[in-house]
Amino acid sequence: MVLERKENYVELRMIGLGRMIAHMVQRLIRAGHECVVCDLRSEAVQAFAKDGAVGTSSLEDFANKLKNPHAIWMMVPAAEDDPTLNILIPLLQRDGVVIDGGNSYYHNDIRRAVELKPKGVHYVDVGDSSGVWGSERGSCLMIGGHEEKDANTRGFAR
Repeated sequence: MVLERKENYVELRMIGLGRMIAHMVQRLIRAGHECVVCDLRSEAVQAFAKDGAVGTSSLEDFANKLKNPHAIWMMVPAAEDDPTLNILIPLLQRDGVVIDGGNSYYHNDIRRAVELKPKGVHYVDVGDSSGVWGSERGSCLMIGGHEEKDANTRGFAR
């Protein structure tokens, strides 16, 4: 599948290819955006590569394909957020963005944002409640992150 690139296309890196993020990746690819994908299940990565995504074989391979500034959308089970970030953090570049779309506990999101700030990496919590309609109608997102003017925890949007 060859798509014509639109003038304002987005390059997103997606970690985790479960049902919710799979719908997002499909919509992004159909709209002409570039998606680099990573998942523990190689068959999921291969399926999206056939549809036009750039597949990766590991988090290290995934990080090697990052362009700066990068935008990483991570949607893994809540128990896997910290282990995944522990692998990624040393591989991330300054001014990149990590988006956690996994509906994790907001106190953990605040902690992660504070931990990533000294490394120059922005952290945004984006809960997704799109369900199966997300593929057809688009995602329903609830976004929280630091305000640019106040990067301490009081400035964390709720």
